[in-house]
Amino acid sequence: MKITNAIFVAILFFATSAATRQNTPSAAEPCSLLSGPCPGHPIAFGSGLDADKQILESQELAKKLAVPGNPQWRAKGDQHRMYSFPAAGMDMPYRLYVPTTWDGHSKLPLIVMLHGAGSDENRYVDGNGEQLLHLAEQHGYVLVSPLGYNRFGAYGTPIKLPAVFGQSEAAAKQRAEVTPQEELVLQLSEKDVINVLEIVLNEYPIDQKSMFLMGHSMGAGGTWYLGAKYSQLWRAIAPMSGPFVDEDNYPWYRIKQMPIMMSEGTLALPSVKGSYLMRDWMIAQQFNLEYLQVDADHGGMVPLVLPAVFDFFDRCRAE
Repeated sequence: MKITNAIFVAILFFATSAATRQNTPSAAEPCSLLSGPCPGHPIAFGSGLDADKQILESQELAKKLAVPGNPQWRAKGDQHRMYSFPAAGMDMPYRLYVPTTWDGHSKLPLIVMLHGAGSDENRYVDGNGEQLLHLAEQHGYVLVSPLGYNRFGAYGTPIKLPAVFGQSEAAAKQRAEVTPQEELVLQLSEKDVINVLEIVLNEYPIDQKSMFLMGHSMGAGGTWYLGAKYSQLWRAIAPMSGPFVDEDNYPWYRIKQMPIMMSEGTLALPSVKGSYLMRDWMIAQQFNLEYLQVDADHGGMVPLVLPAVFDFFDRCRAE
């Protein structure tokens, strides 16, 4: 189906899983990363952190840092914030936006936005005339943008170009080359995202059935990774121009039923080829996938797809 307007030309593919899950395999049977479940199975290409333990650790940190009497507590609007990150031994910035129309009591939906490599917690939020802030206000979402420890932290996954979907050898090489220092950075980057999320959850009345994850480029890789590893947190995910998934070591079963909007630019070389392959494979496997393609390059596709991403999240909340 082609959709044309004054802003972009898009091709939208829908694939909704109609099949129910098969019976859970017994302990004696080999684990299938497609059908699952695989209790205790790690995401082999990511950090060594345990997701459940990390959530508990971040919740405890959020409680310790909470200062309900602070004038900033439950503030509205655009906020540049910092928190003390014990594991990193430093203060860590994050960006927060709370709709100005919030009544101070009602539960709010939330979006976590993961930036691309070399950026920070502010670049995407401020980009294109603060488009993200306007969309968050218009649709009524709390918007959270963590740094991810540093500009290249990658949120726990080492997979990057050229290891897009379909390039298993490149992904295996990147996994094997992770040094102990790089593993530490991956862990700190992942921790930072979950810390910031739990800090916001501890402060604001968030509707935890309406929490969403999105990201661009390196942030898309982080969205695929954290989307599956912490799948219990997210109502839906929206990775943009970043098919950074090690297909042979990814727990697909954790996102099989999750609504996903995957988007790409036709001029976003070389990620677009991986996105095409990943799109076709996920449709064939009956994932709950929407695919949006726009005529733009890697960076230029972001402002074109963001309105559709917010509309997608709205539809997920309405279901």
